[in-house]
Amino acid sequence: MKNKYSDLIEQTFEFPQEEFKVVDGELYFNDVPLMDVIKQYGTPLKITYLPKISSQIQWAKRLFNVAMAKVDYQGDYHYCYCTKSSQFEFVLEEVLKNDVHIETSSAFDINLIFELYAQGLVDKDHYIICNGFKRPQYIENIAELVNQGFSKTTPILDNKEEFDYLDKCIEKNCLLGIRIASEEEPQFDFYTSRLGIRYDEIVDFYKQRIAKNKKFRLKMLHFFINTGIKDSSYYWNELAKNVSLYCELKKLCPSLQAINIGGGFPIKNRLDCDYDYEYMAEEIVAQIKNICGQHGIPDPDIFTEFGSFTVGESGASLYSIVNQKQQNDRERWYMIDSSFMTTLPDTWGINQRFILMAINHWDYEYQRVFLGGLTCDSQDYYNSEAHSNAIFLPKMKEGEPLYIGFFHTGAYQEALAGYGGIQHCLLPAPKHIIIDRDENGEYTTKLFAKEQSYKSMLKTLGY
Repeated sequence: MKNKYSDLIEQTFEFPQEEFKVVDGELYFNDVPLMDVIKQYGTPLKITYLPKISSQIQWAKRLFNVAMAKVDYQGDYHYCYCTKSSQFEFVLEEVLKNDVHIETSSAFDINLIFELYAQGLVDKDHYIICNGFKRPQYIENIAELVNQGFSKTTPILDNKEEFDYLDKCIEKNCLLGIRIASEEEPQFDFYTSRLGIRYDEIVDFYKQRIAKNKKFRLKMLHFFINTGIKDSSYYWNELAKNVSLYCELKKLCPSLQAINIGGGFPIKNRLDCDYDYEYMAEEIVAQIKNICGQHGIPDPDIFTEFGSFTVGESGASLYSIVNQKQQNDRERWYMIDSSFMTTLPDTWGINQRFILMAINHWDYEYQRVFLGGLTCDSQDYYNSEAHSNAIFLPKMKEGEPLYIGFFHTGAYQEALAGYGGIQHCLLPAPKHIIIDRDENGEYTTKLFAKEQSYKSMLKTLGY
């Protein structure tokens, strides 16, 4: 009978995979031996594997450019990275190696753009797509970008009132976008997104306000489907509706040139992910071209704002199992040396699942377990995977530590957890290392942040 952990994985999934393999009972992530990393840095540990960021960007560019070539699409494709997914400098530096543009969400995001410009990573010809609800400071910072000659800065109107304040603050000619308030799926908690301007108000707003103002040139219509880019009748209906609005507005507004479909390409949260990225890119491009053709409208430029897709699969969180507890006849708990609530907040905030695997002991027998964090909060646990309402990990043996890894955790987790601030139960944020490749293809590691100290926490608390 096959009852080793390696047997379980190989019988359940196609394994090994491009980024995961096992050598001598130990897991490798993108050909990096994780046990060697753990021996050097210990756990808990956050990892960012930089080459994955560039490979994701280049892959998406190929998908859309090939899709455009297949249907003789006449518009251009522009890849934007939305900084809110991860604003770390080393992430933006890697992103900007790939001839991409930036999407911002808040006032301080603009300060980040100025810093990147000072470092020579961003120039004034980059598109800076400014999304989100805009308080005065955000608008004033956008105006500073435009007034200093960042000619492709494009504020996306989230509501009509923003236009008046932009007009007041901006001195030079400025590109402009409008966000369409998308209808959500029927089972959602609300019918219409709080973000954007109502679909049936946009044409009149353009005619009455924007068209009469010579300072602004409407460049882009933007929409985002909250549930992501999925092969569903709901998504294709929303896409068609919004592209049709673009065509209607284009007939009145010659400067309108681009459709921004936002983000929504998923990342793999299970080893048997079957999302057809190639098909989705081809179908999106073909549908946009077809609808515009029916209206006699030239193919628009297509912008995307991939955030999680860009950076999510570059991240991993590694833990050691520090104890096991048999709490009743059926529930065996493995206690990690950190907290899910503080290091992977999406796991309890929105019940997000990540790829979970043992890092060592693949030749041991496995058992069903529950994973518990170190806080005294009852919600600090992880008890299922995306493909199964259960977790199976190798059995523990006395004196032989077991290590586990959560993979594709590179988007949002640090920002949502309040990186560098106060952590629940004052548990410290773990070490964070950056893994790259040198000119010979050998992996290199660099410590980005030490484990958070009690002194930094006490200082933040005012002690």
